[in-house]
Amino acid sequence: MAKWTPKHEAPEPLEGPVVATITGGTIVWFVLFLVQVPFYGWFADHDLAWWVWTCLAGSGLGLIGIWYVRKRDAAIKRAAAAGDATRSDA
Repeated sequence: MAKWTPKHEAPEPLEGPVVATITGGTIVWFVLFLVQVPFYGWFADHDLAWWVWTCLAGSGLGLIGIWYVRKRDAAIKRAAAAGDATRSDA
């Protein structure tokens, strides 16, 4: 099988409000969990209890994601500030 080689460079990654996006997604997962908890019996009777636990898992992973993207954002800002300080010294 021939190796595929790209004909052009990959585009730059999109940067946006990453922290806000992850926070919003985490809130959505948690709200879905809270909405489904009162109906847990119905979900369990229909073998759909995994829906409830999926929402809880999404909330938990979202909290880890918020921590991660906040640290990443801070590191990017520190690197940019260090680069600006280096340029101003030169």
